[in-house]
Amino acid sequence: MKARVTVMLKEGVLDPQGEAVKHALNSLKYNKVKSVRQGKVIEIGIDEISEERANKSIREMCEKLLANTVIESYEIEII
Repeated sequence: MKARVTVMLKEGVLDPQGEAVKHALNSLKYNKVKSVRQGKVIEIGIDEISEERANKSIREMCEKLLANTVIESYEIEII
């Protein structure tokens, strides 16, 4: 089984990398770009019996390691 975890900064948290990308795009004449938020995507192969158990295990991984839940949110998608 494979899962995709998307981790993004929560709304209201400053995103300096996103701002740098926006600035670079604007300097390349993509002037209609008004905002950029940057995150990370993690694909995990997991040997679990059910989708429910895989989701539970991956949620634990996110809470313990993959996301800083104080400033980041995450979404899990079984693919």
